[in-house]
Amino acid sequence: MSTDVSTPERTTGKPAKTPRSERARAEARLGWWLAGPAFVVMLAVTLYPILQAFFDSLFSYRLTAPDDKAFVGLRNYGVILTDSVFWQALWVTTVIMIVSVVIELVLGFALALVMHRAIKSLRGLLRTAILVPYGIITVVSAFAWFYAFDINSGFVNHWFAWLPGISEDTNWFAHQGTSLFVIIASEVWKTTPFISLLLLAGLAQVPTELEEAAEVDGATWWQRLRRVLIPNMKAAIMVAVLFRALDAFRIFDNVFIMTNGSNGTTVLSLLAYRTSIGRLEIGLGSAISVLLFLCVILICFVAIKLFRVDLAGARGER
Repeated sequence: MSTDVSTPERTTGKPAKTPRSERARAEARLGWWLAGPAFVVMLAVTLYPILQAFFDSLFSYRLTAPDDKAFVGLRNYGVILTDSVFWQALWVTTVIMIVSVVIELVLGFALALVMHRAIKSLRGLLRTAILVPYGIITVVSAFAWFYAFDINSGFVNHWFAWLPGISEDTNWFAHQGTSLFVIIASEVWKTTPFISLLLLAGLAQVPTELEEAAEVDGATWWQRLRRVLIPNMKAAIMVAVLFRALDAFRIFDNVFIMTNGSNGTTVLSLLAYRTSIGRLEIGLGSAISVLLFLCVILICFVAIKLFRVDLAGARGER
């Protein structure tokens, strides 16, 4: 008598992956078709400068002595990574990015809610008014904020002298903390409208039936915000945070115009500019630019992994 004993399948503790639906595959193909041409053009435009910067970073190269160009390998990166100036600039850049993005996200979400709930007859006017700061050129905005806080020509000290710590003689650009405050404030003022538009698009995708059902079930406004609105806006929030984080990490104009890097306000972009254009050290400046590019790639990777947005999974598909 023979006994047929089947070998039990080993379980790994991980759920088996279900095949992606036809709709998800169709959307993925459509996404590649729509984004593909722009991706190819951007790659063609940016690939050469990136490769050229990496190539120049491998050489000891000064524009004042072009004939003395010599291959040094990764020595320029060693010089930069062991220099406290680079790490100070990286720290200041990171602080500006994190603080400005967090404030812009909170204010942008509030503005998006106001625009979303506004009366239809006032929505156009309200959105236009909110977008005014974003339409101003960054250099013009930076000069306006500089002259507003300048100790000689500014009006801020005169208007707010009644506040503790502010007087007619307050020099906002004499210390690192106050300088960064003005720089971050100018960033928040100009780019919050951009965040609000992205979040407004996310709010428009949230079904009103979900909010109404939560309200009928007795959920408070905070509970509806935390459990209905924000989870369904995850993709829009990720796009807003990612775009603004990358833009804030590459900040240059505001710092260059307001402080020119004085009092410990040098950022990575300004450090690369000073090294390449000011000191004509093309090798070292290119190495800083490459490190800046790698930091941007790292920010993208962290943001995508942090949010884990899966549009197909949000619909119950794979």
